[in-house]
Parts: sequence; structure tokens; C-alpha cells
Amino acid sequence: MELVNTHCHSHFCGHGEGLVSEYAAAAADAGITTLAFTEHYPLTSAFDPDGYLSVPAVDMAAYEQAVLDARAAHTGMDVLLGIELDYLADTDDRDLDAADLARYDVILGSVHFVDRWPFDDPAQRGVWEEPGAVDRIWNRYVDLWCDAASDPTLPFQVMSHPDLAKKFAFYPSFPLDALYERMAEAASAGGRMVEVNTSGSYYACAEMFPAPDLLRAFCRAGVPCTVGTDAHSPVNVARDIHRAYALMREVGYRQVTVPMIGGDRRTVGLD
Repeated sequence: MELVNTHCHSHFCGHGEGLVSEYAAAAADAGITTLAFTEHYPLTSAFDPDGYLSVPAVDMAAYEQAVLDARAAHTGMDVLLGIELDYLADTDDRDLDAADLARYDVILGSVHFVDRWPFDDPAQRGVWEEPGAVDRIWNRYVDLWCDAASDPTLPFQVMSHPDLAKKFAFYPSFPLDALYERMAEAASAGGRMVEVNTSGSYYACAEMFPAPDLLRAFCRAGVPCTVGTDAHSPVNVARDIHRAYALMREVGYRQVTVPMIGGDRRTVGLD
């Protein structure tokens, strides 16, 4: 069946490696039929002082052209121009122009900051170990995620790595079921897709994003699901896509939803 990857990064972001052309070639060799490049949309120096977390604004035009060049070079594969856009709530200091964002085929929504703190940054992991921090961070993360997912005025089509808060394997003292239900209701209310992000298996949490029970909640709520490897190196462009499909089938999904060039979507059967 078709292999789909709707989430990857290249050397244009400060923590990725490899040329866009190398990702596209590796994806074509692996039999991928849809590949979305989703570089981290520029953050200001207040959030990304070292240019490590996102693409510098001056490099965005070069990134976009590289993706369009890859599309022209691989006519047998749908190559999407996309971005991963951080939801920063009322701390956002960017002037986001809807007209500028309209040129992207897919926009991933993500929450990497809890009140200006990049909670998944290994260099700032120590905050998690402070007394009472884990419960507080999880609750605040889910509040922000639900705000982003449920608001139809925001430009996100897909909510990426939904339970990223588990990255370092810190879990709250309370059951997660109620938070999972809130997240599923929010994604449904906002008309969002979610992704199975295969990169989670290679962090301390040692499982894909989202956890099976959260993905099951999304499925029950009728939230469409796609797949992204979140590759930051060409070697990982097709990593574990079949495992993601298997997880989707396990929790009840029977099709994967695939963003398309131009912003539409289609489905591919999993059976």
C-alpha cells in the first residue's frame, strides 16, 4: 500500500541535517508516495535566540524553492510544501500574515512551549524534576494543545505529536484518561487531523506519539489521522511507517488521511 510521510525537517532548521533533495531521493527509493516538508516556521529571538529551534526568516525563501525543486524532480511522488507552526498562545510575538501562510500545502500545529519554556528541549529538561512540576506541566500543556486544536480560526490542518509532553517519560500522578478525552473533543471540534508520529519510539518514552489510548480516543471521536516520521535526517524519512499503520489499525482506524498539494485531502485504506 502507499507509504505516507507528512512530517519531516532538513538542514534548514537548526537541529536538522540533510538537503531537501536528499530527503526526496531517499523517500522515492523507499516507495513513499506523499512526502511533506514541514520546516519549523521562524520564531523570534525571544523564543529561539540561537537559531536552533526554527528556520531563520532569511532562509525561508530558499527552503520553499528547494521543496518546489524536489517536486519538479520527483513527478511520481506528491511533494508538499509545508511548515510546522508553533502555537504560542498570548505569548506569540510574531506578526503572522494569513496571506503568507496560504501558500503552504499543509500546516502542522504543535505545542513546544509552555509559557515561553521549551519543555521538550533536552538542555532545559531539569525543570521537569522540580517538585510538583510534572502534574503542572501536563495540565498546562493539554490546556494549550486543546486551545490550539479547537480554534477553527487558527491555520493548522494537522496537530502533530499530540502527547509530546511524554517525551522524557515523565508522567503525571493522575490517570490520563480525562486529558485524552479533552484532546479528542478539541481536535474534533476544530476539524483537525492528528498524526501518528513515529519519532516517539526513539525518545525516553519509547512509544510513538500519540499513546495507543489517546489515538483510540481520537478514533472514537472521528478525528482523521495521518502519519509522519518527523525525520531530521534523510535516513529516517520512511522510518516505521508500516508500524504506524499497524497502530492505527489496532485502535480502530481503517484509513489514513493524506494531505494533498493545494490543501485538500484524500484517504488511503489500511485494510
